[in-house]
Amino acid sequence: MSKYYLNYLDELESEAIYILREVYAQFQNPVILFSGGKDSILVTHLAKKAFYPCKIPFPLLHIDTGHNFPETIQFRDDLVKNLGVQLLVGSVQESIDAGRVAEERGKHATRNALQITTLLDAIESNKIDCAIGGGRRDEEKARAKERFFSHRDDFGQWDPKNQRPELWNILNGKHFEGEHFRAFPISNWTEMDVWNYIKREQIEIPSLYKAHNREVVWRSDSWIPVSEYLKLEENEKIHTKKVRFRTLGDITITGGIESDADTLDKIVLEVAAMKQTERGNRTDDKRSDTAMEDRKREGYF
Repeated sequence: MSKYYLNYLDELESEAIYILREVYAQFQNPVILFSGGKDSILVTHLAKKAFYPCKIPFPLLHIDTGHNFPETIQFRDDLVKNLGVQLLVGSVQESIDAGRVAEERGKHATRNALQITTLLDAIESNKIDCAIGGGRRDEEKARAKERFFSHRDDFGQWDPKNQRPELWNILNGKHFEGEHFRAFPISNWTEMDVWNYIKREQIEIPSLYKAHNREVVWRSDSWIPVSEYLKLEENEKIHTKKVRFRTLGDITITGGIESDADTLDKIVLEVAAMKQTERGNRTDDKRSDTAMEDRKREGYF
């Protein structure tokens, strides 16, 4: 009797689609957390596959800090239009204006942590019981602790010691009123897996991931893009470099790397030779050794 084997990308795809369908089966009002980065784009593509020929049955939820790359917002709007899905937007600026959060000050000020309040407010106001994210275990040690179904209490907080066991692919999404879950269908993917899959599926991605000429400043051991939000120090100079970004966040904290990788083939080869994690150029993660876990405990993505 002949045996049929899936290659590793097919196995990862199958696992992710299973989790997405479990979310649809177990929750009443789930959403996909969409940042415009490659991981959330990948999750959206997998959701499209999971429910084809129907449309994706989840809205996309974007927490807009107001400090995004313009290319990211344009990509988001084009994708939503092409897919014909609903877009929900939570505004950090509105949270600031309402006095819900206070703007950070100083050279390394960022709105990244301010997203927590805006996200939790959006989850509560839209009665969301599961938010599907693109977090992967290989990104950061705090994310390595995550389950596929990540329980959050009625304050939206994450306790890594109080998570459900996930044996034999049995996922438990039961929760009390006010609690919710985060689901991570690509937890077992690596950065290399993501790029190989994007290449195989020919998934459209923002141009920011490909090498391009850009005005940048050397800060925190990476090339920070020049923008209206960047305040230069006296000793800092603007350079024009050919850079690309391995991960996308706020334009104020996302560092680029010098690169000639302007095609998917070149990106795959470049990533294969990398020794530093893709979040190594995110200045918000350099604030402390537990920066990511501290934010996640408060309700971060």
